[in-house]
Amino acid sequence: MLDIRRLHMLKTVVARGSIAAAAQSLALSAGAVSQQLTALRRELGVDLLRPDGRTVALTEAGRVLVEHADRIFDAVREAESAVAAARGTVGDTVTFAALPSTVARIVAPALTALAVQHPQLTVTCLITDQAQLRELPLGTVDVVLGQRYHHLPDATPRGVVTHRLLDDPLLIVTATDHPGERPVSLRDLTTHRLVVPPPTTDCGQAIQHAFHQAGFTPSTPYVTADITAQLTLARAGLATALIPRTAIDPTTPGIHTSPIEDHPIHRQLFAATRHTDTTNPTTTAMVAALRSAVGLSMSQTPPQTQTRAHNLAQA
Repeated sequence: MLDIRRLHMLKTVVARGSIAAAAQSLALSAGAVSQQLTALRRELGVDLLRPDGRTVALTEAGRVLVEHADRIFDAVREAESAVAAARGTVGDTVTFAALPSTVARIVAPALTALAVQHPQLTVTCLITDQAQLRELPLGTVDVVLGQRYHHLPDATPRGVVTHRLLDDPLLIVTATDHPGERPVSLRDLTTHRLVVPPPTTDCGQAIQHAFHQAGFTPSTPYVTADITAQLTLARAGLATALIPRTAIDPTTPGIHTSPIEDHPIHRQLFAATRHTDTTNPTTTAMVAALRSAVGLSMSQTPPQTQTRAHNLAQA
């Protein structure tokens, strides 16, 4: 009978692109992984991997095996979830991944609530800019707090389900002592110096797309994905920033926020799980905590959020 651990190693090697990368992900030595894959090849009597430039790829036999292995993994996880649901109690561990921009107003409140509601639950939390959805089918993480910008294609992997949390608008952020009328549209930013995320990021691409629709290319002398750096530059009056609402701490001093009225930019925040875990009490508790934290976040207003109508009323 095939060893399910060897099948998982094979799938991980393909996902990571090399035996060395897979070994690092699995916390094993490259020699141990290579030895297990050699044993699997001998057991089946056929090559499963082939060189592909600097990486490795599946042979046709390997592809067929991984397709069947995926169904095996799904069946095992469904069985585990069914037993957990029958037991009816939240488990002891869960691995959770989230974006840095969601920590202050969603992740931290959610984990605080979980610690009170389920003190036996140990949460391993990975805060990273790297896309983590692909880690769900590999079993590396159990729940992902992810984002999707509306103009970008859906990149949800097979076997992953998403639970919509909210639409999170980007706000125009300036210093409180910014001279002149507050900008409330992209067209108001034609003379502004902006700080924006790199164009390789989803947020950076969304901002580029919105300015293209607005009909001009803005001045962007500052490029960083670090929200804290963006807020610092905005607060100092050096740049204007476009930042998701939930990424802005309502207590942040020295800044002013306005919604974008002409070409609004939104990101959709969602919780993602494996489709086999939809009834698992542990992942269900994690998603519920995120929903509650989102509700709390929506009740908090960013600093001095104003619209053009408000600006005119103040004039």
